[in-house]
Amino acid sequence: MERTAMKRVIINGISPVVDNGLYPAKTIVDQRIEVSVNLFADGHDELGGSMLIKHTSEKTWKEHSLEAAGNDCWKASFIPTQLGIYQYRVQGWIDHFATWQKGITKKYKAGLDVKVELEIGWQLAEGVAARTKGKDKTAITKWVNELKGATDDSEAMSIATDTAIASLLCRCRDKNAVTLHPDTFSILVDPKRAEFSTWYELFPRSAATTADTHGTFKDVKALVPGIANMGFDVIYLPPIHPIGEKNRKGKNNSLTTQPGDPGSPWAIGSKDGGHKSIHPELGSLKDFKALVDECKKHNIEIALDIAFQCAPDHPYVALHPQWFKWRPDGTVQYAENPPKKYEDILPFNFETEDWEALWNELKSVIEYWIDKGVNIFRVDNPHTKALAFWEWMIAEVKRDNPQVLFLAEAFTRPRIMEHLAKSGFSQSYTYFTWRNTKEELEQYMTELTKTNSRHFFRPNFWPNTPDILPPEITAGGETAHIMRLILAATLSSNYGLYGPVYEYGLTEPMPGKEEYIHNEKYEIKQWDWDRYSKIKEVMIRVNRIRKDNPALHSTWNIELAQTTNENIICYAKASEDRSNILIIVVNLDPHGTHAGTVKVPLYKFGFEHGSYRVTDLLSGDKYNWSSEWNFVSLNPHDLPAHILRIEQ
Repeated sequence: MERTAMKRVIINGISPVVDNGLYPAKTIVDQRIEVSVNLFADGHDELGGSMLIKHTSEKTWKEHSLEAAGNDCWKASFIPTQLGIYQYRVQGWIDHFATWQKGITKKYKAGLDVKVELEIGWQLAEGVAARTKGKDKTAITKWVNELKGATDDSEAMSIATDTAIASLLCRCRDKNAVTLHPDTFSILVDPKRAEFSTWYELFPRSAATTADTHGTFKDVKALVPGIANMGFDVIYLPPIHPIGEKNRKGKNNSLTTQPGDPGSPWAIGSKDGGHKSIHPELGSLKDFKALVDECKKHNIEIALDIAFQCAPDHPYVALHPQWFKWRPDGTVQYAENPPKKYEDILPFNFETEDWEALWNELKSVIEYWIDKGVNIFRVDNPHTKALAFWEWMIAEVKRDNPQVLFLAEAFTRPRIMEHLAKSGFSQSYTYFTWRNTKEELEQYMTELTKTNSRHFFRPNFWPNTPDILPPEITAGGETAHIMRLILAATLSSNYGLYGPVYEYGLTEPMPGKEEYIHNEKYEIKQWDWDRYSKIKEVMIRVNRIRKDNPALHSTWNIELAQTTNENIICYAKASEDRSNILIIVVNLDPHGTHAGTVKVPLYKFGFEHGSYRVTDLLSGDKYNWSSEWNFVSLNPHDLPAHILRIEQ
């Protein structure tokens, strides 16, 4: 019978935990992660606790002591060194020996007789020695004999309060008196690029440098050194597969096509193949692998778009008709979002009776491209596919390929976005694109970084996409592009943009819509990849600042600051060791100069009030600041922001 009367410690409030442990919390490799827990019991006895942790590939649990952090909160930390899943448990116990040491010390200092207390102490130790063997038993017995042989109270107290014996007796504690929390929790450890990445989206078919020419992987390969010099470490390619010919869309999403219209890359599949094939005009598989290899030389990863949908002439439609919904008139149900129609796209029926074969085939698509060197996948509209599929598929893939990352492109309701993140997506698109005012940005950053969502939802901020041209950058032009770029790159440690239209500052929208006219989704462009723009110059500076300053390598370390002007937002970030502290101040009005004072939260970084020097990493200017409140003035037509480094 279990001796439950001895298990007096209550354990609750464990963190990080996602949905009571149903899903793993997330961290990255070689980064310290902290576990906190509430430990308490009846009475006033001293407590002890520890965290047990192991990688799923290991058989033995490692023990890390929990340290009291005040108000019954206890904490422990560890640094995961392997990718994949770690499991951890929490346990606590009454530390009778520590309670004895604390009590006898108080009585001795009060001048009371401690003879009986000394006897209680060695009896406690003898009880532990009776159930202990080997070197530990010998050490405990030696201590007992020394305590018994003490010639006076002073000597006895010196022996009694020895910290080494306290640690030994704690380690040899009675396992029957330990409360082990019944649940085992998980932590998913991802590569460092999961938390710090800089994405650049381009269409390979527009990479050619000569007019009226379809771009190829070889053309993209030639662009890689320049993209690396701009400071990007992920090149995201829209779907590279054969494009359907049936119901192909024309320019500007027209239902009628003209000769030579290339169609949308998201209408996947034709007589040339499907999701495991390459559009013939882009080149060969050998060319694609050469592009992947070239990127790796520059520390760049290729992110491949995964759109689990088919053009009407995709081979799946003929080979596996049961994977689609068929209408009474004998046609396949195409995608709809009234009044929008997507006649060139057929969604999979995830409720098909042949769902297991469908799921396995879609998983094999991911595995095929992993085999070709792809480790990052940007998943198109995952919220329109079975949520259970993603949970299963991502777990299956990451079990054997823990280096693989998935970005969820799901601009949808918050709970669905959160669930996709819990289900395994490494990063997520966000609402940043539509958060513009100081209040909106501060509320959103608080939600992302100061609530439990930080343990599973990794934001990736995009100021634009091929589908999204926000009115703020349309109306604000060049200054708005620079302002939104700086916000995305400094608020979030993961950010991306769609180029080169962003650095060109193209802003002409489709009439009545928040999207680009003459959209590259439906036509091939020819870009001057060497063209200068102020936006591009600032982009290069910002990306270099991001790489050089560890304070910007995390999203979670943001500290919002007060300002006296609602058009000015200010926040600070610091590296874990506080050797790198940045203060970012941004004018949110792209049209006019704004000034005010900002209150820098120096106390958050262990700073004393007083004078200090800051360097603007954007402009190179240096300033002497004093105490918390300081004056700023920002003309957006010059630079709409300061990225200030505190010089220590």
